[in-house]
Amino acid sequence: MEHKQSLNMKAIIFLSIFLFEILSGYSQINKIVIINGATKAPIAGATIAEGKIILGMSDSTGSLIIKANQGVHALKISITGFESVTESITFPLTAPYTIALNVKTTLIEEVTIISSTRNNQRIENSPLKVEVLGREEMDEENSIKPSNIGSILGDMSGVQIQQTSQVSNNSNVRIQGLEGRYTQILKDGMPLFDGFSGSFGVLSIPPLDLKQIELIKGSASTLYGGGAIGGLVNIISRKPNDKQEASFTGNISTLKETSLNTYFSKKYKKAGYTFFAGYTNQPEVDVNKDGLSDVSKSSLFIAHPQLYLYPSNKASIKIGYTLTIENKNGGDMNVIKNEPDSIHQFFEKNESNRHTGELIYEQSLSGKTKLEFKNSISGFNRALTTNTFSLTGKQLNRFSELSIIKPFKKGSWVAGINSTGENFKKISSSSAIEIPDYTYSTWGFFVQHTWNASKNTVFEEGLREDLHNQFGSFFLPRFSVFHRFNEQWASRAGIGLGYKVPNILSGQITDPSINDLLPFPYDIKAERSIGYNAEVNFKKKWNGENTLFINHAFFVTQINDPIVNTTDATTGKISSTNGSKPIITKGFDTYIKATIDAWEIYLGYTFTIAERKYLNNNQFMPLTPKNRFASTIVKEWEELGFKAGIEASYTGSQIRIDGTNTPGYLFLAAMIDKKINKNIRLVLNCENLLDYRQSKVESLYTGSITNPEFKPTWAPTDGRIVNLSLNIKL
Repeated sequence: MEHKQSLNMKAIIFLSIFLFEILSGYSQINKIVIINGATKAPIAGATIAEGKIILGMSDSTGSLIIKANQGVHALKISITGFESVTESITFPLTAPYTIALNVKTTLIEEVTIISSTRNNQRIENSPLKVEVLGREEMDEENSIKPSNIGSILGDMSGVQIQQTSQVSNNSNVRIQGLEGRYTQILKDGMPLFDGFSGSFGVLSIPPLDLKQIELIKGSASTLYGGGAIGGLVNIISRKPNDKQEASFTGNISTLKETSLNTYFSKKYKKAGYTFFAGYTNQPEVDVNKDGLSDVSKSSLFIAHPQLYLYPSNKASIKIGYTLTIENKNGGDMNVIKNEPDSIHQFFEKNESNRHTGELIYEQSLSGKTKLEFKNSISGFNRALTTNTFSLTGKQLNRFSELSIIKPFKKGSWVAGINSTGENFKKISSSSAIEIPDYTYSTWGFFVQHTWNASKNTVFEEGLREDLHNQFGSFFLPRFSVFHRFNEQWASRAGIGLGYKVPNILSGQITDPSINDLLPFPYDIKAERSIGYNAEVNFKKKWNGENTLFINHAFFVTQINDPIVNTTDATTGKISSTNGSKPIITKGFDTYIKATIDAWEIYLGYTFTIAERKYLNNNQFMPLTPKNRFASTIVKEWEELGFKAGIEASYTGSQIRIDGTNTPGYLFLAAMIDKKINKNIRLVLNCENLLDYRQSKVESLYTGSITNPEFKPTWAPTDGRIVNLSLNIKL
């Protein structure tokens, strides 16, 4: 009996072991470890799935224990920000199985959502060409040039930042060879500067306050009206996030410039805010020692608070206010230092302040339809004083717009109505100043249709009708198309009409010339344009993180009835008429962007022919380089928290007003960026390493120091500049 019980017990044990071995073969416990392929750090939150069945997510150590039947299993590992991986794994495992994921790196053209096209379309599929400088570029520029955005815009192919005043150091944005007055500047989709304020401090906008900058080359008048003949620059403000943000940037330079910028933001359940404040102080500097300032004495203060309200999950309200106080004093160094005498008398002093209020209301309706209302009012007061004349004036700009965006299965509709107004009034002036007060107002009606004809082809048509109180109506059609041939090749093409109403203060003259301006004749006409653009794109991605993007674009713009200024040889007075033949600019620009391992590379080349056909001889556009090249190379050592880069650009020969040629010149800059810790960065930057200056080639003025006549600026005048910035994020 005992022997039988013993046999039964052995049989039970044997059967248990046998069943355990069988079951273990079909339900073996295995360990999977997910890591970052570049840094080898564990990745938490990665999803592991077999087919449609999710097996689990990796923990803080990157690990997941799973049960899998014996044999080969195809597991897919995925997480936002990394390339998904599918691997065939044979179970059971004898040791933990490690899987490395590569960071997903995509070109900005592929992932950025743009607002300038109004339909929130992905930039890679937009028929209208838009180039974007995103948050990463804004952060870098905040470290290199924290006081303005001029440098980063000038690095883009097809864009030229031209200094318009030797004394005040003001600059404007030229696109595709056209003068700065043909470029429209927007802030969050609303007109920013024009008229009396248009040539003053247009680029004095700190990048710390910005989310991104969107650039459209060529006609963009359908959505934004007159002025966008050469293109437009749309400056997008930052918005609050759920996480509290606080940033500080301090900067000093060898030109004795000091600046401090601060930014705070936070989004709550029903409200949010952003707040920017910045101050820059620049003493006067005579770089070439000719007795006149090459860098004016200046101060700039900007405050920009914004309040965001979220009354429901379908509505948002933004209320913003911007205060800008800017003072500049340039000219004879003795006068600036309050030591004038009978010889040292020349100066040019600008005192300005700008108050801008804005309101944006967005309401989501059924079917993803969105209703949007925008309104802004800007008051600009400016006092311009020289040793020979004075002018104090004020300008009031207003803008209101109501638009609706209606998506549908194959595209979207955008339609709206807007009203703009500009009022200039002289408060006081010298008796010789003859420019009149004026009031402009425009009503605009627009519609845009985007049609996804197929997976690879998108058409976009736009119509706009503007009614101007003095210059009549303007009909502005636009058509563009995008086609993707395959994953690597794509193309765009477009045509559009534009216009620019005459504005005696719109930037075609320099500030000192205000004293000599004559009023427009009664029969002056608005300038009208037609622009053509075509391009081809190539993109490639390999080895996970390496990317290449090439863009080659052609452009032609014709401006009919161009405003022509003529100076009377006897009186020195400047009169304006319409040219009998057009201005034509044409050419191409090419740029290459690449990310190879830890290297970022940008190469750009622009070829431009700009001609004033209304002239019988010497039809060239003055100071427009036919050839311009720009490049940037940056290398990052992430494990060391260190980044270094070098920038090189070449500006080819330009033709002066008198028909002589300037030499071409090379501009070099270098930067090193060190992260002290996750919150603190120190950046050392050097602009114009070769110290190339126009004053090394020619005198910057003619005549006497008592009454200098400045030559147009075609090269840097401020020389080599080294600046050190400290960035703190809390």
